Amino acid sequence: MIKMSVLASGSTGNATYVESDKGSLLVDVGLSGKKMAELFSQIDRKIEDLDGILVTHEHIDHIKGLGVLARKYKLPVYANENTWKAIERADKNIPQDQKMIFNPYETKSIAGFDIESFNVSHDAIDPQFYIFHNDYKKLTLITDTGYVSDRMKGMIHGSDCFVFESNHDVDMLRMGRYPWKTKQRILSDMGHVSNEDAAYAMREVITGSTKRIYLSHLSRDNNLKDLARMSVEQVLNTHDIDTRNDVMLHDTDKEIATKIYEL
Repeated sequence: MIKMSVLASGSTGNATYVESDKGSLLVDVGLSGKKMAELFSQIDRKIEDLDGILVTHEHIDHIKGLGVLARKYKLPVYANENTWKAIERADKNIPQDQKMIFNPYETKSIAGFDIESFNVSHDAIDPQFYIFHNDYKKLTLITDTGYVSDRMKGMIHGSDCFVFESNHDVDMLRMGRYPWKTKQRILSDMGHVSNEDAAYAMREVITGSTKRIYLSHLSRDNNLKDLARMSVEQVLNTHDIDTRNDVMLHDTDKEIATKIYEL
């Protein structure tokens, strides 16, 4: 079985909890140690029971509390070689014996999962996300990408559950307060996917196995939960994907954990 909770998601911090019958993992630690403890209490779990932390990339909204949790709970931390170089420059002071290498397109067995890693297109040194397999169930985390390539689609196709980026509404972004250079970055292939682009990618990877999608990494300034959900629903419904009965869309929040869900 796979159980999961999106502990926090958004521009200000990201973390996802994943559990099997043999152990549990945390993907990213984008909030303070104190806030992470609060989020774990929301789902009635304990940080000290974790078997490790997976890191997707070195941006602060994904590693803010990494050093604190790794040192305090003596947790192994998995990241690719290039990301480790970037983390070390950020001075997270993680003990050498806790640093584990997990490079793109490898598969590792950790905490009862077979976990695949894959690159995404984002302006970090070597960003990667993860697919969790356990007992014929498949959970995919894919955020922080400027687009979803055919290779990504092939790997994540048919997941039972997705944590899928739906970062911004294009009109809100274009009319918003961000400098033009920042807008160009977000809209680029190295930035973040919009609500509509996310939906068009989703329709190509959803199968009869897919039961739930968590819309994640919503921009604080350039998106709204209702808008993201309605935009994705409109595209999927147009392509005969029923978001009321077959594939359920769920919100995520920057400081409230989603309820534990078992795939």
